[in-house]
Amino acid sequence: MRYAGVAVAVAGVLVAAGAVTYSVAGDGAADTAAPAAGSADAGFARDMAVHHQQAVEMSYIVRDRTADEDVRRLAYDIAQTQANQRGMLLGWLDLWGLPKVSSKAPMSWMGMADMADGEDGALMPGMATNTELKKLGTLNGKAAEVFFLQLMTAHHQGGIHMAEGCVDKCAVGVEKRLAQGMVEAQQSEIALMTDMLEARGAKP
Repeated sequence: MRYAGVAVAVAGVLVAAGAVTYSVAGDGAADTAAPAAGSADAGFARDMAVHHQQAVEMSYIVRDRTADEDVRRLAYDIAQTQANQRGMLLGWLDLWGLPKVSSKAPMSWMGMADMADGEDGALMPGMATNTELKKLGTLNGKAAEVFFLQLMTAHHQGGIHMAEGCVDKCAVGVEKRLAQGMVEAQQSEIALMTDMLEARGAKP
């Protein structure tokens, strides 16, 4: 079953990342300096923490709007996975002694500060607008499932783009590995959500 494979992959990412959480400031090397506030490592940690928070929010919204066990299970796993990863990212910023917010526009560390204008709360590509979140909270059953799966597919696509940027630009090895794990897990979840949408007569 495709869903079981996704769950195993996600669990592997979390275990691998969790095992090195406390050494990430220097990636295990005592003579390695923590990244600077304007680095790709810090920028990715800040931006992905924000991106993940919305995924958690959407997942908890749909969990209460449908009785479908597959959607509820997927939403729960996304919420738990991304909440844990968000904790790691914010914890690393603490370890590095860096602020969790920046005056620079989101994705500036990727050279893509103009990718999203922040209109209606969509701070980065793939993020849902405030209007879309409110709409999700008004739907029930199949309608809620379809809208959630569509929103989360777009959300994952934006997250993958950002994670790939970290794989390319980040300097801290363990953060690059976590980012690569995010790419692989979210690609698998997109494939799963595409199947779930097709089963409901809808498209991403």
